[in-house]
Amino acid sequence: MSFELDRQAFEGLGRLCADAAESCIISATDPAGMERIEARFHGSAFDPHRHDTYAIGVTLRGVQTFRYRGAARHSLPGQIIVLHPDELHDGGAGTEEGLRYRMLYLEPSLMLDCLGGTALPFVSDGVVSDDAFRATLLSALGPLEQELDELFVDDFLAQLMQSLARHAGQPAKALAGTAWRAVTLAREYLSENLDRPVRSDELEAITGLDRYALSRHFRAAFSTSPHRFLVMRRLQSARRMIAAGEPLAQIAIEAGFSDQSHFNRQFKKAFGVTPGRWSSLIHGATAAA
Repeated sequence: MSFELDRQAFEGLGRLCADAAESCIISATDPAGMERIEARFHGSAFDPHRHDTYAIGVTLRGVQTFRYRGAARHSLPGQIIVLHPDELHDGGAGTEEGLRYRMLYLEPSLMLDCLGGTALPFVSDGVVSDDAFRATLLSALGPLEQELDELFVDDFLAQLMQSLARHAGQPAKALAGTAWRAVTLAREYLSENLDRPVRSDELEAITGLDRYALSRHFRAAFSTSPHRFLVMRRLQSARRMIAAGEPLAQIAIEAGFSDQSHFNRQFKKAFGVTPGRWSSLIHGATAAA
């Protein structure tokens, strides 16, 4: 059994691992306090150890076996592993098929601002089945070759904390009335700055909300995150440039994307086709008319 993900997102890393030794680890380039990896192993991989970060990951292929809090645990493809800081554990492949997984290591200090003074969530079982939680986690673990945008990280952490708190049995944090003025200011600022990276501290300065509160209020008001709102406005701008016949490589930069592959991936994720295919459909229809 194999848990299939977006093939395009994993293509480059898959080639790297295939050319490496039987067991391998690939690390992403990440901001301080976060580390993302893909690992592939056969047999026993790690002796008992502990670290001072959360380890939160998804099993992609095989069976991930480990001892945690005095009991044997097994994670199947699609299941989530949640290891609390400073908890002893080992790890390895439970079948001859071998093991493939992706893992996020997250320093608790990054989580404290999201939690608003509540305790760090403790998920005692170590293995979780939750489609929504998995989707949140894979939004960061999928594109390992892509650096994570600061606005994306803010919203990702806010969503991740909600999932962890839910599985730890902590009550949901009530959201007071939507801060309409703040989210409107944020939306206007994002719309006016599509062609460059927007930093979280910029939005904090103009709205008066911290980045995690802004993420929650923005979602309550507009059913999306500040990061996703910015990406979609960039894609709308890109579609207008495609219709005007501008070169795709130039559009990627002018629309505010880091490079062509980033543009292609976000466009296909939003519209189901590549920018090149969209261009051929648009201009083919125009020529036929």
